[in-house]
Amino acid sequence: MQLKRTFSNASWESKVGYCRGIRVGNHIYISGTAPVDTTGGVFAPGDAYAQAKRCFEIIQKALQDLDADQSNVVRTRMFVTNISCWAEFGRAHQEFFGENPPASTMVEVKSLVDPGMLIEVEVDAIAPDLES
Repeated sequence: MQLKRTFSNASWESKVGYCRGIRVGNHIYISGTAPVDTTGGVFAPGDAYAQAKRCFEIIQKALQDLDADQSNVVRTRMFVTNISCWAEFGRAHQEFFGENPPASTMVEVKSLVDPGMLIEVEVDAIAPDLES
């Protein structure tokens, strides 16, 4: 069975020892993705919508690296630190998936790895088979 990994070069990947995403056959698993900017800092501190959009931008790149896109996503899990911002998180989710909504869960958590992070998103996808 074919296995392919992708990395976003976020410092956490090497510190903790994980990849951004992995494809096993036609199953794709994207690790918890936080709103990190290009320098490794928190993207848009305090802005729930912008942070969620940033998570989906990083996820989109990982999916592309694994020969898939958001239309292949079957499940999302959003871990948020303030559930009262659900509408902002949800708007970014809806804009990203549009006509291809996946199953989804949003759960409030006490905190994420950086106190400025308001959201972290995991994604599972099933993509077309890769040609041998």
